[in-house]
Amino acid sequence: MRQGITDAVKHLIIINIIFWIGTLSIGTYGDVFTNLFAEHFPLNDEFRPWQIITHMFMHASYVNTGNGMNIFFLHILFNMLALWMFGTPIEQRLGTKKFLFLYFSAGLGAVLLPLVINFYNFQSILSDLTAAGFESDHILATLNEGKYYQGWVDVIGAERFQDFTRIFNTTSVGASGCVMGLLVGFGMLFPNASLMLIFLPIPIKAKYFIPLLLGYEVISGITGGSSMFGFNVGHFAHIGGALVGFLLMWYWKKNSMDKYRWN
Repeated sequence: MRQGITDAVKHLIIINIIFWIGTLSIGTYGDVFTNLFAEHFPLNDEFRPWQIITHMFMHASYVNTGNGMNIFFLHILFNMLALWMFGTPIEQRLGTKKFLFLYFSAGLGAVLLPLVINFYNFQSILSDLTAAGFESDHILATLNEGKYYQGWVDVIGAERFQDFTRIFNTTSVGASGCVMGLLVGFGMLFPNASLMLIFLPIPIKAKYFIPLLLGYEVISGITGGSSMFGFNVGHFAHIGGALVGFLLMWYWKKNSMDKYRWN
């Protein structure tokens, strides 16, 4: 397994860096690039169809330390490091076309799963509000103005109201879903390769490491998620990317056993 760096991986890293620099350079605290290219909830007026793809190249660029906004580089650093580590051997083994298909398909899976969950939860709360006499069009228009009515809180409660507005206003960024698909692909191609966590430097074979990591993502997603460095972690996006990665690799393994020399 030659490490180096392959062409598609190299160009994906370059595009991600260009988007990150653009986010830092244009507008105030990344607002221009975030509004244009981060993924917004489909019922939000800021949503654009191209965000389904472009959000994969966006990364968190600022963190509020309490003393002002500082440049944040760990998000893109970890994702690009993982893209290089796992993407290069996959592209070497499967070829550029299949690698890119895996990468972007996992990214779409990372969009679809949380979108289905969020849309269901949003519509459930919206239905309760309309049943209480509020008009759905007026509710959406009010949310798009950045406003709300106390009457909504009285009907659905403070906790569900927070979920309602969070779903509507949250933007999603990052290549993590794509990377999770690559991680699963790497584990299926090289199950005996040793991997380790940065904060737990103990080598673990990929065939054991990856199920443990996915188990953590599932538990965290079900129990309400978590945050890292002040940013919410999209566990269901990670799961969606990993699931698509598994399904694609399983299909290719089943139909191309001899060609790709599965270990």
